[in-house]
Amino acid sequence: MESSTIIAPSKEINAFDFHLMHKVPEQFMWSSKALEKGSSEKLNTPLIDLKAIKGDEVAMANAAKLVREACMKHGFFEVTNHGVDYDFIISTYRQCDSIFKLPLSKKLSAMKDKWGYSVAHAEKFSTNLPWKEMFTYRYNYIPASESHVVDYFKSMLGEEFERVGLANQKYCEAMKEVSVSILELLSISLGVDPLYLQKYFEDCEAIMRCNRYPRCENPSITLGVGPHCDPTSLTILHQDQVSGLEVYVDDKWLPVPPRPETPDALIINIGDTLMAMTNGVYKSCVHRVLVNNRVDRKSLVFFLNPKGDKTLTPPKELLENGEQRNYPDFTWAQFYEFTQEHHRTDADTLPMFVSWLQNQKALPSNSKPLWK
Repeated sequence: MESSTIIAPSKEINAFDFHLMHKVPEQFMWSSKALEKGSSEKLNTPLIDLKAIKGDEVAMANAAKLVREACMKHGFFEVTNHGVDYDFIISTYRQCDSIFKLPLSKKLSAMKDKWGYSVAHAEKFSTNLPWKEMFTYRYNYIPASESHVVDYFKSMLGEEFERVGLANQKYCEAMKEVSVSILELLSISLGVDPLYLQKYFEDCEAIMRCNRYPRCENPSITLGVGPHCDPTSLTILHQDQVSGLEVYVDDKWLPVPPRPETPDALIINIGDTLMAMTNGVYKSCVHRVLVNNRVDRKSLVFFLNPKGDKTLTPPKELLENGEQRNYPDFTWAQFYEFTQEHHRTDADTLPMFVSWLQNQKALPSNSKPLWK
């Protein structure tokens, strides 16, 4: 896959208003390689019924086998009957919509560093911009305050957004509960203690993002998100009933369409840090998002990350037969800084990070770090 390795930050934030754009600006145009036409074949993702496997060892073992096969192949599977009411999910979308419907000037005022509102990541990049807007914030499993999400929304958008903040906080709390079940399932699928990943992520530093991909007059020359692997550990995604997500497997782009029969289904995918934790046994696969010329597409994305100072290293069970280490030990804080300061997230983020990390360790103590 094509790699984009150099960050090109804009000198000033481009105030793109999708409602006013009747043609695709040059900054949003992607290469023919990134825009390669997708297949009509769908990605084979197992759908796991979390309620059915709870307390049933045979059902859990069968589900773990399906998850293991999927994660070794492409890192994607789906779950349903996870305990999060579908009406609540739809309500969360509506609350997030209230942000995207604000005047652009108000939305841009809710932008601080890499958090809050962002339009096409234009505050960081100047080319290959994604055709989307988003609102991003942190959610800690062990919060300093029980109302930290609500407080954040009020501080960024005003007191009138308390209700929006409350809906988002409840959604994050629900995703936290879902993650517990998923981490247990993944641990069993790896053949380690069922509580191994739960314990590792018990003080998780999650990132939550509400995405809107506006309809586009010429969707064939742009992307909602370009080809990339998630640098985070685990992604829990809900997509609305509009198609767009595609995964690169066996040298072709395979769609992961919505499931009308199970609209509450959550898509789970392995990120780079969890791939490193499994010594490469589980795959962090390249994926992208298409846009269309008919309707907006929306998604809610919950990214799990370990506490910043925790060392990412494989469990001993994955190395007991003398397997060679594929990745050095590192912390999430180191990897996250790399994605923010040195390398735009793409298909090669993890191998580029490993190379960068090795260069850093080889530098004399009085040398300036590379990539600065």
